[in-house]
Amino acid sequence: MASDVVRADGDWLALREPADADARAEELLDPLRAVLPARQGLVVHDLGSGTGSMARWLAPRLPGPQQWVLHDRDRDLLDRAATYPPPRAADGTEVRIETRGHDITRLGPGALAGADLLTASALLDMLTAAELERLVAGCTEAGCPLLFTLSVVGRVELQPADELDGDVMAAFNAHQRRTTAGGALLGPVASGAAVAHLEAAGFDVTVRPSLWRLGPRRRALTAAWLSGWVGPAVEQRPELAPVAEPYARRRLAQAAAGTLFVTVHHADLLALPRRTVTAQRASQTG
Repeated sequence: MASDVVRADGDWLALREPADADARAEELLDPLRAVLPARQGLVVHDLGSGTGSMARWLAPRLPGPQQWVLHDRDRDLLDRAATYPPPRAADGTEVRIETRGHDITRLGPGALAGADLLTASALLDMLTAAELERLVAGCTEAGCPLLFTLSVVGRVELQPADELDGDVMAAFNAHQRRTTAGGALLGPVASGAAVAHLEAAGFDVTVRPSLWRLGPRRRALTAAWLSGWVGPAVEQRPELAPVAEPYARRRLAQAAAGTLFVTVHHADLLALPRRTVTAQRASQTG
């Protein structure tokens, strides 16, 4: 069993932030806004917040004063988040942040009390089954809407195509499900597992695709993603090494020339407590 702990690099998070922002499924925001409380002062807890990119994306899309509580076990990432807080809300009101450094898969009772919304980005696929169960239990206790974005689903499309694309993708997906000290990671099956747990816990869940589109406008991100895709694939399947090295060189040359186009598929999910949905429908028909 490997002893590695899955962590995110701050520079990588900064590089990917614009692509994340473009990819997230904005069509989930209207049904979310419809169930958020009308009172002044929205409290949002961001789980596994990293450098705070989710807050910087979502806060300006929600109205009214907001208090964001950013949870992450990496204090360096939280320090970056405090340095680059989100802008004002959609109506120009203040957005404040608070950081909490701890393991979000082991939240104590009441840790999310008072939350009006729980969010997470690029988190679910980094969890084990046990961690996901604990996280859903904490979210269920909070009893508020959830917006979880950018979970990988194991599908990548590259143009122009290469005969090794499928082998690399399969090996990378297997690496995403590798065994760590805490157990086997969920990787590409995480969003489906989350939907099952949330529906069983009393949520109505809507899933929408969120696509990273990489190419000439994002050459640095394309190259970084490519290296971070091929490397773990070879780590998972060392027998790929003799062909993976020239494959990576070809692909990196295409990325540098602006001739490589990549679509990385993710899933975004919005989970609403069924009692909230029922109350909203009753108010609409009453």
